Amino acid sequence: MPLPALLCLCAAAAAAAAFARRGDYRLAGLFQMHAPPPRAAARPLVGGCDDASAFKSHGYCLSQAMRFAVEEINNSSALLPNVTLGYDIHDTCSEPASLHATLRALARKGGREVDVLPAFRRYEPEAVAVIGPDSTRLALTTAAVLGVFLVPEISYEASLETLSLKRFYPSFLRTIPSDRQQVKAIFLLLQQFGWTWVALLGSDNAYGRDALDALYKLLTSSNMCVAYRGIIPVNKDASSPELHNLVRILTDVRVNVTVVFSNRQSARPFFEVVVQRNVTGMVWVGSEDWSLAQTIWQVPGIQSIGSVIGMSFEKESAMLERFESWKTAEKSAAAERASSTAAGGGIGGSAQLDCTQRCTGCHTLTAAPDTYDAQASFSVYSAVYAVAHGLHDLLGCASGACSKGTVYPWQLLQKIKQVNFTLYKSHISFDANGDIHKGYAIIMWNWSGPSWAFDVIGTFSVNPDRLSVDQSKILWHTKDRQAPTSVCSKPCQPGEKRLLRSHHQCCFSCVACPSGTFLNRSDLYSCQSCGVDEWAPARSEACFNRTVEFLSWSEPISWALLTPTILLMLLMAGLAVLFALNASTPVVKSAGGKMCFLMLGALACACSSLFCYFGEPTRHTCLLRLPLFTISFTIFLSCVATRSFQLICIFKLNARWPALYEAWLRRRGPLLFVAASTAAQAVLCLASEAASPSGPRRDYGAAAERVVLGCAPSAAAGRTAAAAYTVLLSAGCFALSYAGKDLPASYNEAKCLTCSLLLHLACSAAVLCTQGAFRGRAEAAVRVLTALCTLGALLGGYFLPKAFVILLRPRLNTPEHFQMAIQRYTRRRADA
Repeated sequence: MPLPALLCLCAAAAAAAAFARRGDYRLAGLFQMHAPPPRAAARPLVGGCDDASAFKSHGYCLSQAMRFAVEEINNSSALLPNVTLGYDIHDTCSEPASLHATLRALARKGGREVDVLPAFRRYEPEAVAVIGPDSTRLALTTAAVLGVFLVPEISYEASLETLSLKRFYPSFLRTIPSDRQQVKAIFLLLQQFGWTWVALLGSDNAYGRDALDALYKLLTSSNMCVAYRGIIPVNKDASSPELHNLVRILTDVRVNVTVVFSNRQSARPFFEVVVQRNVTGMVWVGSEDWSLAQTIWQVPGIQSIGSVIGMSFEKESAMLERFESWKTAEKSAAAERASSTAAGGGIGGSAQLDCTQRCTGCHTLTAAPDTYDAQASFSVYSAVYAVAHGLHDLLGCASGACSKGTVYPWQLLQKIKQVNFTLYKSHISFDANGDIHKGYAIIMWNWSGPSWAFDVIGTFSVNPDRLSVDQSKILWHTKDRQAPTSVCSKPCQPGEKRLLRSHHQCCFSCVACPSGTFLNRSDLYSCQSCGVDEWAPARSEACFNRTVEFLSWSEPISWALLTPTILLMLLMAGLAVLFALNASTPVVKSAGGKMCFLMLGALACACSSLFCYFGEPTRHTCLLRLPLFTISFTIFLSCVATRSFQLICIFKLNARWPALYEAWLRRRGPLLFVAASTAAQAVLCLASEAASPSGPRRDYGAAAERVVLGCAPSAAAGRTAAAAYTVLLSAGCFALSYAGKDLPASYNEAKCLTCSLLLHLACSAAVLCTQGAFRGRAEAAVRVLTALCTLGALLGGYFLPKAFVILLRPRLNTPEHFQMAIQRYTRRRADA
């Protein structure tokens, strides 16, 4: 059933070709040429828009860009040969006027009514596509209505991200990027300069609020903080207390960077207040709507507010030059048509103009276009060409002639979504959401010259999203001409964690991570502990593997200890050979005879136990290290004690208790004593190992950066008992040696043996006193050194004097010499 269009309460008047043109296929253009009337009607009726005092040059300039594009296409035989485009341009000075213009575009072709049908696949409206409107507020209504009929709508300035939702606005496209891309560009800009403490302001409409919400979510999820988020009230002037309070809050939160996502109508009074309150030295990041708007940079004193960085579109100079030439020629033609009240030749005489198609003297009221007009003009120009390319594909014009026929809006919509062409230097295509693949130019205000200017300092491109800024082109309006910082807290030094001071994650104190922990860059608020085999100094950002320490075979200190060990064992072997060759001589017999070989073997075994201290400790080396030395050393001391006791019995006790020595020999006293003493020590060692087996151990407490490999000590009680037994046996040997100090010279080695035993006791005491002072290779080296000193002293004190006699004093190694020594001892005792 037919639906009447909204009633138009203005008289139809004659108009110029600036508003209508016949053609095979007609486009509708929605442009705001006048400001909204001061008072809205009680009903959605269209009042008069033609008010010279409310004239908006920007909207009229964009309408002329549409006319220019249509005439350029009609005059070209390449894009739409034998097809002409027409247009109906409407002034959308208010919401009722915009809706009225939309319904006029939707009216059935050849009529003035909109038919409501069960399906619109065969519905043919007056306009095959709509260009506009400019504002997001008007576009939301227009897109919802046109989407029902799937009439293509291409906006040139509505950037609200919501319009990309195809389930609500299926036929909406645009030739400027959506606010989603602008939000990304601003976010990357803040990120590039390290501005983590910012304020966000937006105009009190969908454009400002939605963009602020999107930017806030993006910032807070990326370790950036919003110190303040505010809304710029609408319809306020510079005397508004709300605006003054807003600027006061900005200065109180102490931010150096403020993002203003606002339309130019709300931005102007805000910046007037900023100038009044003498806010200087700040960085202002602006959205594309006001960044290059003349009404903003003409605010008196605005050059003192600081540095202004904004989003903009690159303009096509070649197209703009041709557009200006066309407008100059059009002004002359309009002057000729001004006296006629009927439609000009471009209208064809029968076109009936609407009340939204009046603009008395527009061509005389138009101001010189500014940069903002020039950039928006190319967006309109691109929109018209996108429709033309869609028609080109739909009508099969690639063959050189278009097949004129009925064009249904939904068919054209599919073709427009698929267009892909280059217009001058710009690439025109749309994504699945109807958004153009287009980025932004990053501009910066420049007040260094006599008047306002701007520099393009970078670009933001899409697919993929990438921001590029040329730092050399930036002229900061600061005292030191350097990029300002905007942070709540200065960055912590490496290895310092953040301790939050408030709910803002950017406001924190810095606390150094203690040793043994490190700061993981993925979590800046806690220090993480290193692994057991790792270490880290204070203020570290990583853990390092601990150095594994043990007395390796290749170290210089090891060679310094291995050399005397090997030499000592070679000396023992040499002494064994020497004593074996001279076994029948008095010196060897007096030293113990066959027992000498047991003593040398015991010393060799004790010396071989020192090899267990070198290399990486293993279970076997740990088990052998102490018992082998202790038991072998016990054998040697037992032999020394047995030999000393026998000499005392022969020379001192035999006269008083002759049966004692006989019983000692008869009952194999020497063998039994050595065996019993050794067995006792072996039992102590075995008990100690059984109670707490000695094995490899990692000591992490020696030093933070080292892991000391050593042997875990056996049971303390067992080790103490074994050591006590050795000391007790040494003391017994010392006492017996001292008791025989006045024996015959050939049998008296008391002095050397006493000194050797004293050195052994001193070394044992030194080991006990320094037991906790050394760890790792130092501890192993000390133990090897003390053992070498003990073994070397005992070997030198007992065997070397006898070897000296055998080799260098053979005359003293005769029975006669020993007999004379015994006689002298007997006479001395008798004289005493």
